[in-house]
Amino acid sequence: MTRGKGATQVAALVVILAMLFAGRAFANDQVKTESGIVEGVKAASPGVRVFRGIPFAAPPIGKLRWKAPQPAKHWKGVSKAIEFGSRCMQAPIFSDMIFRDLPDRPMSEDCLYLNVWTPAKSAQDRLAVMVWFYGGGFQAGSSSEPRYDGESFATKGIIVVSVNYRLGVFGFLSHPALTKESREHASGNYGLMDQIAGLGWVKKNIAGFGGDADKVTIAGESAGSLSVSALMASPLAKGLFRGAIGESGAFFGRPPAGSAMQPLGETEKTGAKFAESIGATTLPALRAKSAEDLLGGAQKNPSMRFWPTVDGYVLPKDVATIFAEGQQSHVPLLAGWNAQEASWAVVYAKDQPTAQTFPEQLHTRFNDRATEILKLYPAANDEEARKSAIDLASDLFTTYITWEWLEMQNKTGHAPVYGYVFDRTPPAAPDTKVNGVSPKELGARHACEIEYVFGALKSQPNPWEPVDFKISDAMASYWANFTKSGDPNGAGLPKWPAYDDGAVPLMMHFAEEIQAMPQPHRERYEFWSRVRNLTAAH
Repeated sequence: MTRGKGATQVAALVVILAMLFAGRAFANDQVKTESGIVEGVKAASPGVRVFRGIPFAAPPIGKLRWKAPQPAKHWKGVSKAIEFGSRCMQAPIFSDMIFRDLPDRPMSEDCLYLNVWTPAKSAQDRLAVMVWFYGGGFQAGSSSEPRYDGESFATKGIIVVSVNYRLGVFGFLSHPALTKESREHASGNYGLMDQIAGLGWVKKNIAGFGGDADKVTIAGESAGSLSVSALMASPLAKGLFRGAIGESGAFFGRPPAGSAMQPLGETEKTGAKFAESIGATTLPALRAKSAEDLLGGAQKNPSMRFWPTVDGYVLPKDVATIFAEGQQSHVPLLAGWNAQEASWAVVYAKDQPTAQTFPEQLHTRFNDRATEILKLYPAANDEEARKSAIDLASDLFTTYITWEWLEMQNKTGHAPVYGYVFDRTPPAAPDTKVNGVSPKELGARHACEIEYVFGALKSQPNPWEPVDFKISDAMASYWANFTKSGDPNGAGLPKWPAYDDGAVPLMMHFAEEIQAMPQPHRERYEFWSRVRNLTAAH
């Protein structure tokens, strides 16, 4: 059966009109989402559009406080997605956090917003997507921070989505009454549920921004990296992403402790104790408290920590057990740490360690294990003692747990794994101090790689050198390539071998020279793994 000339012309006209409409929609920076039409703006980089402050869930206020995120309300007309949404309730904990919230959008419980940077020319481009979760110890942070700006990444051909999630007592309070009212008989992981809801929004809506819902990579740093490891373990997040990137952190328990998470029964006790401390012994009384009262009450009780828990729903078991059993998402993983994650002061507070005091401190803290630890962290002289104290603090802070994540995913994840070490000390003005310490002494400290990864060096007034921009462009390219294909390698970049390519795992080393090198200090991490496993067994 043949088609007539008229029918062919009509079909061609329909195709042309569809193409024109798609082009016009992007030209007007408008995209239709499930909840309504959003209108963004053109970014400074040619071809990149940004949509800020898109609601991905209903405001978790009133009766929705401490509930799973609910669908965002529908709206009519066009919603201007020009400014960032409010950051979630938090105390001013970290001096390096800068927020771009507007005065008319102050910190609020109404904070479940996300942002999209897209280089797509039309909705048919089907680009890969990176979804970013900020760090801040699950107590602070926001997707509006300049160092998380996705514009530079977008110029490398991927879409970037950054997601707000509830923090502290608002995001992670467990309480017997909350567990009782829950259909799942669980409470506490609302912040993780927000992240999963953000991924659900991406699944349903990213095609309109030119993205491919089947090409999503989750990524984060510090608490954001711990979140990525938790999302890999959560059955609720399976199928929502195909790759994972973690920078400095994972839920594998800092040695010599076992699990990094408490079970629900323990966190419920903490929640009940907190409720009593602010004079709210019932759930209605808790929900009647102002956000400011809750935040202030949590600040007065620093011993009460509110962060992810083994709730039996979002996380049926602790993350390490889920990985050990091979029940996590079997997706490619790119993860690593910075060379100097923590200062010696984390372990020694006031007194700088010396060849005499370092062994004494080890014996005080680790008892019969001190002799073996001293072999791994030697102190033949004061300078070596100081370096060993930094190494020990860094290992116990985030390095070991990130190493354990790489190891476990390599053994049980059935997917490629890529590891890295960042070892570039960001340049700083001569008189600059970070918490009273010179940046040079702090070295490649925790979180200092973020601006490099995002190509956002200019968000900081440092006296950057050409090598910094070289490192930044390489890291951003590797991260973008991994988002596109699950493999960081690409044209013009030094070869990044997979984690299990040799007898000793190879790590990509980001310093003045970018190169693959054998994993440093593996004997230290294997020691802590034995200690953690022995502790967990008892």
